[in-house]
Parts: sequence; structure tokens; C-alpha cells
Amino acid sequence: MSALIIDGKAVAYKVRNTLKQRTEKLVQLGIQPGLAVILVGDNPASSIYVRNKAKACKETGIHSEVYQFSGDTSQMTVLEHIHALNDNPKIHGILIQLPLPSHFDTQRIIASIAIEKDVDGFHPCNIGALSTGNARFYPCTPYGVMTLLNEFNLTIEGQHAVVVGRSNIVGKPMAYMLLEKGATVTICTSKTQNLSQFTQSANILVVATGRPQMISAEMVRPGSVIIDVGINRLSDGHLCGDVDFASVKEKRAILLLSRGVSAP
Repeated sequence: MSALIIDGKAVAYKVRNTLKQRTEKLVQLGIQPGLAVILVGDNPASSIYVRNKAKACKETGIHSEVYQFSGDTSQMTVLEHIHALNDNPKIHGILIQLPLPSHFDTQRIIASIAIEKDVDGFHPCNIGALSTGNARFYPCTPYGVMTLLNEFNLTIEGQHAVVVGRSNIVGKPMAYMLLEKGATVTICTSKTQNLSQFTQSANILVVATGRPQMISAEMVRPGSVIIDVGINRLSDGHLCGDVDFASVKEKRAILLLSRGVSAP
């Protein structure tokens, strides 16, 4: 039996409809939600992400502002702009599109965002709150994974969850969120020795390494839940995930949750 493939697009559509209803209620109360996104440089992937965020805001009725700076913009210029947005009552959330150019101190930039406007949940105070189970904002990609698991009533409590990837954006917060829901969590990296011995024991496997198709069918156990959050561009221009979709989709009794980029 081949994998059951669940496309997150349908879930995303449902979530956006709910957000649209919430936005409409806020507007009726005289509150127009506002989001500001800051993009520095001309990274093609970042530009796509920002464009999609602006589109999502428009669909849900959220006011959005995109501020794009050239790659040679000084860090101080961006910091001053963030401070102005912190004081802007029309802006309720601020996103910094990562990665930033190499001459930026990413942690300083993130820490300059007002905590109550840090909707990405990357501010040190918000990360600290997440680690204690008291998060104000959850980082979006891990939150999306949890939304998928909950949407399909997949058991988390008591399961062995393996997270491959240790980034501050996905890996670490993902581990905290699974742990908070009662999973036994193992964190691996792309450099973990004998990685397959960990992935083969996972009931829930979340992969976020940025390494194309590194997880093969032989590395996963039958009946496990696999969430591939990687996005990689191959030399031929095609996009793929961190999971080898072609082989894993044939794995017996596997439930595969896909972002859609892994599938042809």
C-alpha cells in the first residue's frame, strides 16, 4: 500500500477563511489589522515569500506594507525603520524576511522588534516563552506543522517525534512545540551519525535541513507520519523537499504530509 498524501493547501484555505472572518469582526470594531514586512536584498526565494505574504494578507483583509531595501543598505537604516514601525499604531505585526545580507547582525535586528509585534515569534523573549510553554506567538512553519497534525487528529502525545534540523526558525521551535504536546522528542541534524537509526524509530518525522531529498524510503518506518518542510531548488530549476518524495510515496502504510513542493 502506498502513502496517503495530504496536501496542506486545503488546510491553508480553511485557515485563511477563519482569519478572514476574524479580521472582518475586528474591522467592525474599528480595528484594521496591519502587517509590515521588511525585505533586504534581492534573494529570489525571499521575494517569492514576501509576495505570497502580501497576497495572503489581501485575501484575508489584512492591511499590509512591504518595505524593500537594496542589499547594500546599512543595518542602522533598517533598525531605524523598525523603530518607526514599532511606534506606528497602524502596524500590529512586523516580519523580517530572512536570511539577511551577511553584514547584518540578524539577532540584533530581530531583537529590535517590539515583542508585542513580533508575529514570527523569533524575538529572544518570545523564544524563551516558547521554551516554557507560554508562547505569545509561535514561529509560523512549526505552527503550520502542528495545525496539520491537529486538523487530521493525528496523535502526538506519547509518540516518538524526530526533528531533523536545528535552526531557530524551524528545528528548535518545532521540538519545543511537539514536546509541549507530550511527544518524546529527538533532535537530529544533517551531520548526525547513523541518522537512519533515529528516523526509522520515529512515529512522527519532521525534516527541515535544506538538503534536497536526503530522507529516502529506507530511512522511515511503516506507519509513520512524515512532514517535509524543506524547499530546495535543483540545478534543473525544479523545486523539491528534503524528503525523496518519489521513493517515500511508495512506502507501505506511510502517511505523508506534504507542503506540495515535494510532489511533482
